[in-house]
Order: sequence, then C-alpha cells, then structure tokens
Amino acid sequence: MKSFRGSALFSKIILLLGFALSLSIPNGEAIATSSQNQSGWSTNQKKRSIDLSEIMSGGVGKDGIPAINEPRFETLDEAKRWLNKQEPVIALAVGGEARAYPLQILIWHEIVNDVVGKTPVAVTFCPLCYSAIAFDRTIDGRAHTFGVSGMLRKSDMVMYDRETESWWQQMLGEAIVGDLTGKKLAQLPAQIISFERFSETYQHGRVLSRETGHRRDYGRNPYTGYDDINQKPFLFRGKLDDRLPPMEKLVTVTIKKTDKAYPHSQTRKLNVIHDEISGQPIVIFHTADGAVSALDNKDIGSSRQVGDIGVFDPRVEGKVLRFKYRGTKFVDEETGSEWDITGQAMAGKLKGRKLTPLTHGHEFAFAWLAFKPNTVIWRNKP
Repeated sequence: MKSFRGSALFSKIILLLGFALSLSIPNGEAIATSSQNQSGWSTNQKKRSIDLSEIMSGGVGKDGIPAINEPRFETLDEAKRWLNKQEPVIALAVGGEARAYPLQILIWHEIVNDVVGKTPVAVTFCPLCYSAIAFDRTIDGRAHTFGVSGMLRKSDMVMYDRETESWWQQMLGEAIVGDLTGKKLAQLPAQIISFERFSETYQHGRVLSRETGHRRDYGRNPYTGYDDINQKPFLFRGKLDDRLPPMEKLVTVTIKKTDKAYPHSQTRKLNVIHDEISGQPIVIFHTADGAVSALDNKDIGSSRQVGDIGVFDPRVEGKVLRFKYRGTKFVDEETGSEWDITGQAMAGKLKGRKLTPLTHGHEFAFAWLAFKPNTVIWRNKP
C-alpha cells in the first residue's frame, strides 16, 4: 500500500491537530522540542540520561492523546457485539485474571492504567512502532499512573508518570528525563493475539470496553497503510540499521542483556522456532492465521492477517520439548500433546499444563534496532 504517504498521512495530521484543537485539554498546544520552554511541565529536566534534542513533538501536547485511567470491562459475549473475532488484542494474564485490550481502542489512547490480579499495570501501545508492552507500574513500592506526553524519541512514544512528571521511553520502560531518571519498569509477559484465540483460552476473560469516557472512532485505523514493509518510518530521526528493511516486523527477546530479533518473514513461514539465548532455551510460536494488523486497512477488522505470536520456555519438568505446527495447534514430539498459542496444552498426555511465557516484543525493525543496536538477528540455517 502507498496510501499512508498520501491521504492517510493527511488524515494523520488532521487527527493530531484535531486532538489539540477540538478537545478540552490543558496545555493542548504542540511541543516543538524538549530543548525549548516546556509550558505545563514540572519535570526536573536537569536530571536526564539523554540529550533533550533527541525528543520531538508528536503533534499534540501533554495528554492530547488521553490515557485510560478508569477502564471498564465487558464479558466475552458482550464484546462479540462489536469486536471482530480476528481483531488483535493485547492478552495479559496476571494472578489468575485474564484481560484483553483491543488495539482498536489502544490505537486512540496508547496507555491503559489498570490493576490485574492485584498488580498495578500499564498496558501500552505505540502505533508508530507497533510496540505493545505491559508493565508493572509499581516503582519503589508505590503504584504510579502514566500518561501520554505528546512527545516522541526515535518515533517511539514518550510516556510520563503523573507523580513526578518524569518522562519515560515506552520501548525501554525506562525513565529518561526527570527525578526518576534511570528507573525501569518491570515488563510483564503479554502477547498480541486474535480476540477469537483469547476467547478460546480464557473463557472467563474480560475485554476492555469502548465505554472509555471519550468519543473516538473505535474500529478505524487512522494510520491506513502504515504496516507495509515498503513504507518509511514516520517522525523518525536518526540512522536506520541497514540489516533489515525498516518496516519489517520482529519478534524480540531479551535475556540476560542479550537482545535477539526474529523477523516475521521467518517466524510466520516456519511457525515454530527453537533457539537458545544466554543459556535459556526458548520457543517461538507464530500461527499462519489469527490476528489481523491494526495498521493496515482503514477498517481494522477487514485488514490482512499477520498471525498470532507467543514466546515460551519449552521446558516441562526440566525436559525441553520440541514442537511442530500442525493445523492450528502446536504439537510436542515427546508426548504428542497439542498446545495453543498461549502455551497451554489443550489435549494429550500433558493436557492442562502450561508453558512459562517469556516477555517479548513484536515491533517494527527500525524502532527496536534504534534502541537496541547490538541486537543479534536470527537467521534461518538450511
């Protein structure tokens, strides 16, 4: 698709201006760069780990894109009335509770402050990087609440915490400017899967409601055509890593300071990849069908399929299982048990067992490699 560079890019600009001009937002004016006077901020800019010139405006001011602070949830049956079965959701299971956060909502809000299984969480999504990350928002024993600053660094969302107004890099979960500079949020194992697969696995799961307190065109993608490997990154300043096309999607895993990336062109083709990172065995599942892209067609529900992804520790009772993809299930060679995309055994000798999920990402290559330049890129060996 080439529409993003034309009409969709225009609609993106109109969207951003609309946020700043039509909403009742304190300090809704766009911020040019953080090296200029930051009206409306009480951030301690003297304490920082980056050069302020690296930060640029995303087109709106502080809270111009409103985070959801009091999320409401619906049953699966209620959500089926408006959520297409192949639409992508961020699936998060913590403390016996499972929740789905549809990207058709997150694309308009980017952050949901929630409590799942008694754990304060921030579920985040940066559309420009396709980075969907869930964090424990507890810092030094205190739960913090996060908002969207309206600023970007290397095209990635800069969040801020409302308690100190420190600025945080979403991709890293790290404070980069302000009193909390250097602090890091713990990332939680979350995955992007289709609403259908979430419903099949978590039959008592809850779904983020469209009743957000804001009026948005939920279900519409304001970044039409952006998820195209031939596109160019939007609002990105810096040198691009030439090892991969900038808009190639990756499955990314970090273990013991070793970063490794697996191109979607390989993970979706092979469906199962076994590997080891810093002595830790991992297995990547990628279904041929499943979730559609949130950044393809104008109507998210009718976008092209990109599949569901899960990353797990393949060990059960100390033994590493080897998997093959069969139909829509993953089958281990040792027992013939069938596993789903969430790492749960649905049939066979190991029915009811669950693989340990590993934190991972699935971002555009340009974004991940800009922050993790020493990443090892996995290549399929014949």
